This record gives sequence, structure tokens and C-alpha cells, in this order.
Amino acid sequence: MKSTILLIEGKRADHPSFGPGLRRKGFQVESAANGSAAIARLESVDPDLVIVDAASLRTSGRRICLALREELDGLPIVLIVDVNKDVSTKVEADVVLSLPFTVQKLINRMKPYLPAEEKNILHVGPIRMDIEQRRVRCLSKKARLTPKEVLLLKTLMEHPGEAIERKTLFKSVWETEYTGDTRTLDVHISWLREAIEPNPRQPRFLKTIRGVGYRLDV
Repeated sequence: MKSTILLIEGKRADHPSFGPGLRRKGFQVESAANGSAAIARLESVDPDLVIVDAASLRTSGRRICLALREELDGLPIVLIVDVNKDVSTKVEADVVLSLPFTVQKLINRMKPYLPAEEKNILHVGPIRMDIEQRRVRCLSKKARLTPKEVLLLKTLMEHPGEAIERKTLFKSVWETEYTGDTRTLDVHISWLREAIEPNPRQPRFLKTIRGVGYRLDV
């Protein structure tokens, strides 16, 4: 699975886009012409990282970075500025790069903020889980899970849109034939909702199917 980059850039004849170079290196690149357009696309694109090419927009990029942070705290941001631009130390970006530089240098600075091993990443809808690191991200929420929570969410993510019976989930996660008391399962479901749901009391993704079990709607 390719890492997804949201690239915010303007169109300037004297400022080539970094998009083609990133695509050639295997990244999935989605473009936005300004900060407002980027924020409107955050949920549908679900990027691993955002590049704010402030140099192409003839701006400092600070307001865009602040708006992105308010919308989705924890999302990695790379800010590109002109060589002579005075950048505040308080700018809300993880990496600040001054032009000129190569696409490879950009990628090298991006790598620490991207998923290390794509084979360990499960991505369904807006939910992205790193199985090895036991971390999950969904929209504006980030959390670290317990091993049982990882197994439970992994089972649900492998069958999106399917109602899975309580006893099936219980056997899958706890590896036991005893399913007379599934309250432990219900408690773990509530913990997962705290981790991924914008409003755990009104689940948007992890639905209870009465008389059956649970379903992940993405």
C-alpha cells in the first residue's frame, strides 16, 4: 500500500511542482490549491502526511499549518518555504525545508513521519492501524491499543460491512470455546469506540447489531 500525500501548492511558472517526482517514487499524491481546499479533502483523502508548499503560494504557510493542526492534530506536516523567508520557530510544522532542494531530500525528511512497514498497516476507510506498533488513527483521533484490542479491530477491519457474531469475535480474539459470558468483548468494543469514534456514545463506525454482534461501517 502506497503512502498518501496531500500536496498543497499553487501554480507558478517559475516553481515546478513536487507532485510528479513524488509519484515517480511510488507515492499516492493528492493535490489541493489552498488550505481551505485541503481541509475539505482531509476526510476523503485520509493522508499520511501533508506538504504545504508555501513558496508556490507566496505565503508563509503558517495559517495553513495552524488550520491543519486544529482540524487534525498529529497529522505530519512538511512546510516548504523560499530560501530568504523568515520562518518563525513557532510554526506548526514537523519539518521546514528551504528551497532549493531535490525530491530525494524531501522524501528523506518525510520518511520518519510515514508508516515504517506498509505490510504491518491495515487501512480501511478512515481507519488506519499499525499492527506492530499497536497504534490506530481515525480522522482526528489517535490512540495506542492493547494486544486484544488490536486483534479485535483487525478482525472487524478484515470484514468491513459484515455483521460478525459475538461468539465468533470472542473465539477469534480470546481463542477459547467458552462464550457463555461475552461482557469482556462488549467492554473491549467500548474501548475501541473511545479510540476511533468522534463521539463514542453515538458510534459512526463500530455499530452494534442487536441479537447478532458488531459491524464496522466505513
